[in-house]
Amino acid sequence: MAYLVLQDGTVYEGSAFGRIADITGEVVFNTGMTGYQEVLTDPSYCGQIVTMTYPLIGNYGVNWEDPESMKPQVRGFVVREVCEAPSNWHSEGGLNEYLTLHGIAGIQGVDTRALTRKLRNHGTMRGMICENYPGDDEFARMSAGETVAPVMQVTGNEMFEVPGPGPRVAVMDFGLKASILSSLRQRGCHLLVFPAGTSAQEILKAEPDGIMLTNGPGNPKDNPAIIAEIRKLVGKKPIFGICLGHQLMALACGADSRPLRYGHRGCNHPVKDLEQDRVYITSQNHGYTLVEESLPAGMRVSHRNWNDKTIEGVVYTEHASFTVQFHPEASPGPKDTAYLFDRFVALMHSGRAQEV
Repeated sequence: MAYLVLQDGTVYEGSAFGRIADITGEVVFNTGMTGYQEVLTDPSYCGQIVTMTYPLIGNYGVNWEDPESMKPQVRGFVVREVCEAPSNWHSEGGLNEYLTLHGIAGIQGVDTRALTRKLRNHGTMRGMICENYPGDDEFARMSAGETVAPVMQVTGNEMFEVPGPGPRVAVMDFGLKASILSSLRQRGCHLLVFPAGTSAQEILKAEPDGIMLTNGPGNPKDNPAIIAEIRKLVGKKPIFGICLGHQLMALACGADSRPLRYGHRGCNHPVKDLEQDRVYITSQNHGYTLVEESLPAGMRVSHRNWNDKTIEGVVYTEHASFTVQFHPEASPGPKDTAYLFDRFVALMHSGRAQEV
């Protein structure tokens, strides 16, 4: 027996799998039907207990090629049912064994429909997976277990380089997904990947043709030092931001952000490209959005979420930069918006031509 407890006192019964341990975190839900391994290894989920709304998870196993980082980044995993006998030509093991190997606590047998409904109606809240029925001590631990500086927990320790024949891209790693690097490599880019705490001076010293601001976990406002360094980069080189990078760039330019009630997490979110007058299905993972009334002159909304009309993309009209809230690299999810990487590469080539 195991229990999932929410901060409002709601308790869900289930059975443990993966690591048997008591853990706390922010409870969120993901609406994707597939891609659970990419979800588990996405650094943007650092400190969170992730609930999958699709009932059967683990049916195609796990492998060593699809992870978005070196290990699972979630704090805990909640599912209706774990498949004990995966079947797929690409599978190299089962989900239970994978979580056990990496020390991630899971709970199955939970009514994930009821849990998702609770989070949609009352908003994201903290929770705890525990072996014994919770008492006052468990509730106290749950309330005190905030994740501190999650970006610094998931960023790299040192700069590294991935050679390529094309434009030089300085990638600021706030918790990047491997698919972002793959998307840039497919377009021939020479990658210079820097830890989150790198100064603007050091990045510009590397003489990049463009700068990529990656995804990452947590509240964008918890990163004032990073925002200050991004402000020094604005206007120096073309900048492309994704997810947290989108939010940090906007804050650096004077905009504001706010939390969403329960966030956007899944690979089935409709987003409209306002310039093309076309809706794309996107992969998303974020709990914050920009405040539209706070956008200063020089920032134009380019994409909008077609469910709740929140901002999903911004074009900077005074310099060659743009950012999006969703994940054009997908993984999991559709690659409908991969054209944005082509747009970024074109901006860098344009900048090279102007320098010549």
